[in-house]
Amino acid sequence: MFSSLKKIGFFSPLILPSLLVLGYQLGGSNLWLIHGFVFILVPLMDRWVSRDTSNIPKEAICKVSKEYFYKLVTYIWVYVQLGILIWGFYVVSLADFVWWEWLAFTSGMALVTGGIGITVAHELGHKTEKIQQVYAQFLLMTVCYMHFFIEHNRGHHVRVATPEDPATSRFGENFYTFWVRSVRDGFFSAWDLERTRLAKIGLPVWSIRNQMIWFQIAPLAFAAVALFGFSSLQNRLVWEVPLFFFGQSVLAFSLLEAVNYLEHYGMERKKLTTGYYEKVTPLHSWNASESVSNFLLFQLQRHSDHHAYAFKPYQVLNHYDESPQLPAGYSAMILVAFFPPLWFSMMNPRLERWKQTLQG
Repeated sequence: MFSSLKKIGFFSPLILPSLLVLGYQLGGSNLWLIHGFVFILVPLMDRWVSRDTSNIPKEAICKVSKEYFYKLVTYIWVYVQLGILIWGFYVVSLADFVWWEWLAFTSGMALVTGGIGITVAHELGHKTEKIQQVYAQFLLMTVCYMHFFIEHNRGHHVRVATPEDPATSRFGENFYTFWVRSVRDGFFSAWDLERTRLAKIGLPVWSIRNQMIWFQIAPLAFAAVALFGFSSLQNRLVWEVPLFFFGQSVLAFSLLEAVNYLEHYGMERKKLTTGYYEKVTPLHSWNASESVSNFLLFQLQRHSDHHAYAFKPYQVLNHYDESPQLPAGYSAMILVAFFPPLWFSMMNPRLERWKQTLQG
């Protein structure tokens, strides 16, 4: 029964592209339908529906981990995202939007490609199968953030909850300061990681084997193909297509950075006498077990377990009572993060109380 409910729930991300299309078809203020769902209805449903703190029984983990269905759902999303993005190109090549309609449609697409797409890319990027890694890189290409594939797996998961990690927000750091640091330092960290990898196999940084070079070329090539294709279709230069593509990309990866901000705010690992940091545990990430938003985000909010055991597929991630708990799901907490005084007043006391609990 538990598995069946999960299977139904993991189709819920498809609501977002459906609302984007519906909002466009209805026109006008209906372009904000997807925003209302994500930032108003989902937090309300998280409040109305009880939190899911149950875990899959240990004896069932192996079986559930291997069920192909859970892979299939993520694979389907790759094609859904490609389809909705191409449809978006078609819309902006024809639509005569005023400024606020541009904002609504572009940010609505970002909720699809960033809110769900990067979440799926994150899940697939942790897997070892070649097809899953290719799908992850493709999804990241559609939001111009392919270096995340390197930095997240080889950088963030190694350095999380330390001063060396760009994606760990510091105590007292507001989201906007964090955004600049994480975007900038994460990009340069990915270059350093790739340079180190190439050096180990005896290759120079300016090599055809350098993933970072290809990761810069791919989004530009994708945008160029879209520009050429839709310009040919419309018999004019459709400058709106690359503008839309890069605009939704910035908003999409900004959503990712907002999630990074709230997942590790104020978390610190102790530095041992050996010079190394203590092992990553479920105590080094903020957890949220709100039912509705966890279905939408493939249980990304069970982030404590993910960082402790990054190899685990999303369907078997555990809830830990001892982990620091966010007061609400990601949809609500992202909005809070956009207002630093509200964030600090809500989270700083919560962080201090949790630390005191740990100390006994």
